[in-house]
Amino acid sequence: MALTAEEPVGTAGALPGWVAATVTFLSSGAVLVLEIVGLRLIAPYVGITLQTNTAIIGFALAAIALGAWTGGAAADRTDPRRLIAPLMVVGGACVVAVLPLVRFTGAWLTGADAGAVLLLAAVAVVVPAALLSAVPPMVVKLQLATLSETGAVVGRLSGIGTLGGIAATFLTGFVLVAVLPSSVILVATGVVTVLTGVAVAVLLRRRDGSAVGRVPAAALVAAVAGTLLAALAPSPCEEETAYHCARVVADPERGSGRVLWLDTLRHSYVDTADPRYLEFEYVRAIAAVTDAIAPEGEPLSALHIGGGGLTMPRYLAEVRPGTTSRVVEVDPGVVAIDREQLGLETSDALRVDVADGRVGLGEEPPGGRDLVVGDAFGGLSVPWQLTTREALELVDAALADDGVYAVNLIDHPPLGFVRAELATMRQVFPHVLLLAAAPVLAGEEGGNVVAVASRGSLPEAAIARALEAQGSDWRIAERAELADFVGDAQVLTDDHAPVDQLLTPYG
Repeated sequence: MALTAEEPVGTAGALPGWVAATVTFLSSGAVLVLEIVGLRLIAPYVGITLQTNTAIIGFALAAIALGAWTGGAAADRTDPRRLIAPLMVVGGACVVAVLPLVRFTGAWLTGADAGAVLLLAAVAVVVPAALLSAVPPMVVKLQLATLSETGAVVGRLSGIGTLGGIAATFLTGFVLVAVLPSSVILVATGVVTVLTGVAVAVLLRRRDGSAVGRVPAAALVAAVAGTLLAALAPSPCEEETAYHCARVVADPERGSGRVLWLDTLRHSYVDTADPRYLEFEYVRAIAAVTDAIAPEGEPLSALHIGGGGLTMPRYLAEVRPGTTSRVVEVDPGVVAIDREQLGLETSDALRVDVADGRVGLGEEPPGGRDLVVGDAFGGLSVPWQLTTREALELVDAALADDGVYAVNLIDHPPLGFVRAELATMRQVFPHVLLLAAAPVLAGEEGGNVVAVASRGSLPEAAIARALEAQGSDWRIAERAELADFVGDAQVLTDDHAPVDQLLTPYG
């Protein structure tokens, strides 16, 4: 027999309205906190790429769907009052446990291959997100009294859950990440969720009896154990910035040498006593370009997109006194590390702006720079918005007529991204060179390359001599070789720049 609009459809004993709203808001918000912080947790081990973002988002959505589906089905078979509090306690405990699980797993599972990314992403979000996503449909079932109000109840609580996710997203992304380490955010979220579950259990126990207000002791033990493990878990970070897990490591073979690590990469090498010392091959290649484009000792006006340890601005200040450099670095935490641990001193001659590189390019007055250096990386790749024809047109606008653009790129065979970036540069600049080790040019190996572009002719012979003087075995791809290398590679635009896919890190 069909139910009428006035017949009861839910379980007796609905939660007070404010309790139902709080539980729904919090459980939904905790899932979004976990999604955002989960990406930061796995980044030190597998980097930040489009694939890592995709894996975290995909697993979070899968967990939400699984939790909502199974939670709704369970609510139809069992009194939801018996399940809500235990689910919140266990779910909160699992949120806390994510921290040690990711860190212990990441300690032996590193690298940007698909298996590592997918496994760490699953560890970071699936179980706690599924458990907490099972709570809202149970709350909905409890609050339903008659068919006549089904739409209003479902709509109201769905809206409250969505608002919880929105609030958690903005609060975490704009506030919490800026002031607290990811570990603190995660543990605090889990603890608050556990305590809310305990409070709901106490409320139900007092109101409806012990049968529906019981939280298994094992759940509370799991919450305490997760917190203790979180405190003991090894951290790969010396300092957590807004974008990276960062640390500075002393070079045991060179007393004044310091290596800046950002997530999984040795990002910069700085000799605090000798700015002329350049450890990385690609930095020597860029230095060779700067040595060749103007007479020795002549000052330059330079713009640096990406700061890192500011190795190149320091070098230019040393070998070309009077050089003025503007550095655009997106991560304020990296700039703070530069000041506190790498001896950075800014001045009128060395200015550092915290901004996205594309935004920094757009702010440049036209025609004023002798040199633009590109050395910005988001994880393992150049941020796509700095690779496109439109971005290179901004670089071109910033350069003087004889100014030079030198950019560090990383790729893996078959070097699809480097080919596409060179094709894009050739659309904007009439003169383009490629500097790389011979095995990379032959497509046998991956690694760093330096692309050089200008409106005016480039001093190839002088750059070759400067490379030799820098102690580099890199060479310049000849024009015919470069044309063959680029082939029919696609031109990158703001509308289509599949940089992460072209890098083929999982090939």
